[in-house]
Amino acid sequence: MSSREYTPIDQALMGLDQAIRTVFGRPRVTERANPAEHHADVDLGEDERRHVGRLMRVNHTGEVCAQALYQGQALTARLAEVRDSLERSALEENDHLAWCEQRLDELGTRKSLLNPLWYAGSFAMGAAAGLAGDKWSLGFVVETERQVESHLDEHITQVPGDDQRTRAILEQMKADEIHHADVAQAAGGAELPGPVRFAMQAVSKVMTRGAYWV
Repeated sequence: MSSREYTPIDQALMGLDQAIRTVFGRPRVTERANPAEHHADVDLGEDERRHVGRLMRVNHTGEVCAQALYQGQALTARLAEVRDSLERSALEENDHLAWCEQRLDELGTRKSLLNPLWYAGSFAMGAAAGLAGDKWSLGFVVETERQVESHLDEHITQVPGDDQRTRAILEQMKADEIHHADVAQAAGGAELPGPVRFAMQAVSKVMTRGAYWV
């Protein structure tokens, strides 16, 4: 059976559906279970609970941005195999989005009020990366995931040692980000120029600081 070919209008409508699910609804996830489910919750002090909640809000917003980046890149990818790889990674990132949202609920912390803006900006960045060419788009994935890996390491060190639910989520997210970077690099991702990497780091800092408070 031949696979269905989608028209540009079909793709636009599916992209809109994905955006609404990511920012306001429940994203489509894989078969994987939440890595926190085997760990009992603990009573955190008020300051600890607030801080961990804000860290998870930052991570949730990061996953909103990841969805937008992947959607923008998949929309503008030239090769079908590159598009398929991006879409699989995006689906696994949806797991992260769902896990972070569940942990936010448990900690009594809301999502960032600026998520629609983060999504729109990240989608534009992803589409621009895709338009630059598949090797640059894949290189963008590699650099993004490397930066997220470093960011997760920082958060893991700030989580109280007995908060194994939060820690389990962050550790699995980190493992997935490393895998996604390796896949993109093996597929031909090119190393991005220094100024581009610096600009990405600057944008990431604005997002993380903004999401922590708003």
